[in-house]
Amino acid sequence: MPKGAQDNTFSQSSEQDRLLVARALDGDQMAYHELMKKYSGALSRHVQRMVRKTGEVDDLVQECFIKAFAALKSYSSDYAFSTWLYKIATNHTIDFLRKKRLNTMSIDKPIQTKDGEVEYELPDISYRPDRHIVEDERKMLIQEAIDRLPQKYHRVIVMRHQQEKSYEEIAQELDLPLGTVKAHIFRARALLYRFLRDKRHIL
Repeated sequence: MPKGAQDNTFSQSSEQDRLLVARALDGDQMAYHELMKKYSGALSRHVQRMVRKTGEVDDLVQECFIKAFAALKSYSSDYAFSTWLYKIATNHTIDFLRKKRLNTMSIDKPIQTKDGEVEYELPDISYRPDRHIVEDERKMLIQEAIDRLPQKYHRVIVMRHQQEKSYEEIAQELDLPLGTVKAHIFRARALLYRFLRDKRHIL
C-alpha cells in the first residue's frame, strides 16, 4: 500500500475513533459496543503476549475496557485512541502479573545454593493490627455489590468468580450463547466497578 494511502487509512480510523468516543461520552451505548468490537481482537492478542495463559485473557481484556470506558473523559483526541487503550491494557496487565507473582511466591520454600539451602527471612513490613477487619469489610462490600446486581448478571458473576467456571461452562449450564455470557459478565463487572468506585478507601 502506498504511504499516502496508508496514512489516509490511519487518519480515517482515528477519525472514526474520535466520533465513537464523542458518541460514547454522550451516552450512546452502541458506541461502546463498536469500540469493543473494533479493538477486542487486537487487545486480546496484545494481552496474551504478556500473560501467555489463554484462560486469563478474556477477563483481562474485559477489565481493560471497563477501566478505559470509566476513564473516557480523560482521553484526549490529540493522541490516537488505540495508543491510549493499549497503554491502559499494558498497565493493567502488568499490575495483574505483579499481584499474581506476589501471591504465588513461596516464602517457605528454601532457596537452593551451592553452599546448601537458604531460607527466606523477610521482615513483616505489611503488618497492620486492623488488617483482618479491613479485609472483612472489603469482602462484605464486594458481596453487597454482587447481591445488588440484576439476577441475570448476578448468576454469571457468581459462576465465574465464586464457582470459578469457564465462560464455556457457564454458557453450557445456562444454555446461552457464549457471546451473551461474555456480554453479561462485562456488564456485571461494569456495574460492580461503578458501585465500588467510591469505596476505594476500603478496597
